[in-house]
Formats: sequence, structure tokens, C-alpha cells
Amino acid sequence: MKSTVFLSTFLILLCSANVILAQEKPAHADSIMHLAYQKAAKDNKKVLLIFHASWCGWCKKMDKALQDETCKTFFDENFITVHLTVQETGAQKKMENEGGITLKDSYNGKDKGLPYWVVLDNKGVMLGNALLPNGDNIGCPASKEEVEVFVALLKKNTALTAKELAIITKRFRENESR
Repeated sequence: MKSTVFLSTFLILLCSANVILAQEKPAHADSIMHLAYQKAAKDNKKVLLIFHASWCGWCKKMDKALQDETCKTFFDENFITVHLTVQETGAQKKMENEGGITLKDSYNGKDKGLPYWVVLDNKGVMLGNALLPNGDNIGCPASKEEVEVFVALLKKNTALTAKELAIITKRFRENESR
């Protein structure tokens, strides 16, 4: 009987702890970025900051391209990649990183769609962002012009070789048809 009561109490406490942990707020954008800048400085890398949302299909395409086995290593060797969740709706609103939208706005992303990405140095200085020369958001690079702008930014801010940039170009161009 004692063991049954103990087991029941233990299970109730365990379930309660899981509910409490599941409701924990996501980290503040400032905390996430502070850690990213520290790691980037330590590893001599840039920060690739991506603003995204769970409902965003193009955000998922961007992540899939960055994680594709053909070019993942190129990004991992040059960037600390960070995601901040913004612009959620309804029940998903609780997933947002507080301060994320303010940070997005500060990097010229106000009223721009998702994904919106920024390349930063290890102190948070913007080296480039997802804007085309006309001010439109590239989002997930897919069209010839979008990929060219993206790859030019990579070329300017990394030691990626022409061969590696060609692989990235090929993979991101596939986003147009996927």
C-alpha cells in the first residue's frame, strides 16, 4: 500500500513538473544573442540570425537548405546560426522570443516578411541582411536574383571558396521548385 501511494505521488509530481516545464517561456532574444556573440567570438565565426515562425513554409525551406548535406558544413564552419521566433498567432504566440520583433525591426526588418535573416559580426554589427537592393525581403533565397544577393553576401563575409559558393547557389536555387 505504501509503495502504491509513493508511486502515485511520484507520478503526480512528475506530471506536474512536465506541465510546468512545458509552459516555460522561451528565452529572451537578448539572452540568446549574447550567447551567440560569445560563441562566435570564441570560434571566430559570424552570426546568421534568422527570424522565423512555426507557420512559415519559406522558413522551413530556408532551414532545410541550410541543413542540406551538400552545404551544411559550409554554414557550420562559418556561422553560429540562431533562430528567433516572431510573428506567431493564436496558441503559438507563447513560442515567441520576447524582444525578437524589436531586434528584427532594428535590423531593417520592420514590416518585412519571414524568414528575415541578418549576418552579424560577433558584436552584433550588421554585415548584411535579407533585403534586395529595391528593399524587398529575399526571405528564403530561391530566385536567381535572390540567390545571387545571398551568395554575394556570403562571399564578402566568409572564406568560402568559389566551388563551395557554387554548391550553395545550386542548392538554394532548388528552393524555387520545391
